[in-house]
This record gives sequence, structure tokens and C-alpha cells, in this order.
Amino acid sequence: MSPSSTVEIKRAPGRLRIILNAPHGNAITDAMVAALRDAVRHSVRPGLVEGGALKLVTIESAGADFSFGSSLDEHTPDRMPDVLPRFHALVVELLRVPAVTAAVVSGRCLGGGFEIALACDVIIAAANVVMGLPEITVGAFPPAGSILLPLKAGAARATSAILSGVARPVSEWQAAGLVERIVEADHLSLAVDQWYSSTIERHSAAALQRAALASRLVVRRSVEALLPQAERLYLDDLLSTADAAEGVAAFLEKRPPKWKNS
Repeated sequence: MSPSSTVEIKRAPGRLRIILNAPHGNAITDAMVAALRDAVRHSVRPGLVEGGALKLVTIESAGADFSFGSSLDEHTPDRMPDVLPRFHALVVELLRVPAVTAAVVSGRCLGGGFEIALACDVIIAAANVVMGLPEITVGAFPPAGSILLPLKAGAARATSAILSGVARPVSEWQAAGLVERIVEADHLSLAVDQWYSSTIERHSAAALQRAALASRLVVRRSVEALLPQAERLYLDDLLSTADAAEGVAAFLEKRPPKWKNS
């Protein structure tokens, strides 16, 4: 699979690295989602991974930040009915990958970027990471995050994060059980290698693949059952409000929003 302009692919024995490499803090555009979905779909193609069967898929960043979140240029009423379902399809496809998945996070991990990390089995993070769901500040809410975060970090903590929009330091998310390991940013790649070699490399790829799928059953079935409802709440209800348009416009115009509360 050839890399796209927004996603790079690197291979190692038993491993596949998917590296976000896009402008504006890895803003998640529809094009990036398409490239990520292509990478995920081909993650088990025969011959793709060196040294035999795939054990670990990592999603990483080439830059200082994992992702600022979804590109608000695309968050318009005419585009979102196409863009949002494709992003949600990526989330579901990540939950179906027959290998262990890990988000390797540095810097800011916000909005749609955080939702991608939440769809992975493991988060390994740099000490400078902040993660959050700021959609409420632009008159929106995170459909996938609204389902994934309560399942992985608890309902009360998830509700607080979603309703406030405040990004929190990685130490708080580790205390919630969401983050596997925190290291200094300069040692992040090495920490992933060490985690892989000390935890899963020695195990059977056949067993790991099935264990990963089994361990996600609760999360995957919850997402598959509830995400369509959250998506419809966003597309059919939220987008019809004046504030949804105002939030995006205010952000793009770099001014405070003027809410009509309708």
C-alpha cells in the first residue's frame, strides 16, 4: 500500500505503524480518514508485515502533536452528512482490527484525534500530552467519544470532559485507567518498542488476534448499537440549530461565539 500525503505506513516484524503526517496539527480531514481507513483495511493483507503474522498496529504522529482534532472547515451542514459517517466507519473498523492496536500519543490529542485513540486497545503517551473533547466549545458534541469515553474511563469522568470541553493532562487519564504508560516525549518511540517486547511479542499471533477481538466485544457492540443514534442526534438535530453553525463560524473567524441557545 502506498502512503498518502497525510498518512505514512512503516513495517517491522510483527508490527505495522500508521503515522499521521498532515498540516495544522494533524487536523483530521475527510482525506485523512480515507487514508486511515485504507491503512486499517489492509493491515492484515498477506505479506504486509515483516516476519510473519501481525501482532501490533500503532497509530502515531510524525509531529509534536497527535492531532488537534477534526478540521472545522469541513464541519458545515452540507458536508457533515457525508464526512461524519465516514469518520464513524473508521472508528468501527479500528475496533475490528484482528491485532492489538495502540495509540502512541504526544502533545495535543483532541476531539476526533482523541476519539481515534479511544478506539485503540492501548494508549502510550508522552508526559506532555493533554487529551480532551472540546466540541462543546464550538456548539457541538463528540458522537463517538460520547460512547467510547464512558466505557473506558467511567461515566462521571466522561460526562465532565464532554460537557466542559476542558482538555486534561495525561496523568489524570492514566489515573482513570485510560493510559497504559507515560514517558518523556524524547523516549516515546523506545517506550513503545519496550512495551511491545515485554508484553505481547512473545505471545502467539493467532492467540493475540483473537484475544484482542474478544476483549473489545463489549466496546464494539456498544459502539455498533449506539453510534448510529448519536450520529443521527448530531446530523438530524444538532445541525438544524443556529448555534451549531455559529460555533464553527466563530471559530473560523477567531471570535467569541454569540449563542442564540437554539
